[in-house]
Amino acid sequence: MAMNVGSGSGSGDPEVMVDINTTPLIDVMLVLLIMLIITIPIQTHAVKLNMPVGSPPAQVVPPEVVTIELDFDGTVLWNGTVLPDRPALEARLRAAAATPVQPEIHLRPNKLVKYENVAAVLASAQRLGLTKIGIIGNEQFIN
Repeated sequence: MAMNVGSGSGSGDPEVMVDINTTPLIDVMLVLLIMLIITIPIQTHAVKLNMPVGSPPAQVVPPEVVTIELDFDGTVLWNGTVLPDRPALEARLRAAAATPVQPEIHLRPNKLVKYENVAAVLASAQRLGLTKIGIIGNEQFIN
């Protein structure tokens, strides 16, 4: 507790203390902080996953791989064969999607091809129901 000593003037009236006593506020804050720490449950840092049991069955037939290359001018090559236009590509994609075991589509764009050509091929493949699509040759984009 603080004690206020008079200024030494002749009057007997004590001066008014203007400072606020913060000790009770700090005590209440510390009590609330301790209660908060005690009431927070201990969190576990484990992630629960349902993992499969056993080993996966071995593939008896390796998957068919179709390589679609996009040249710098937008020319599309299907396993090295030039396709004349977009409907020819979509016809081949539709036939690949209709097979019982879909082939893996490896898309290899040239470094200079416009992104709209790559996006159009990816959109066509997705729209026609192909699910195994991957972009390969990304090492050419690293400087």
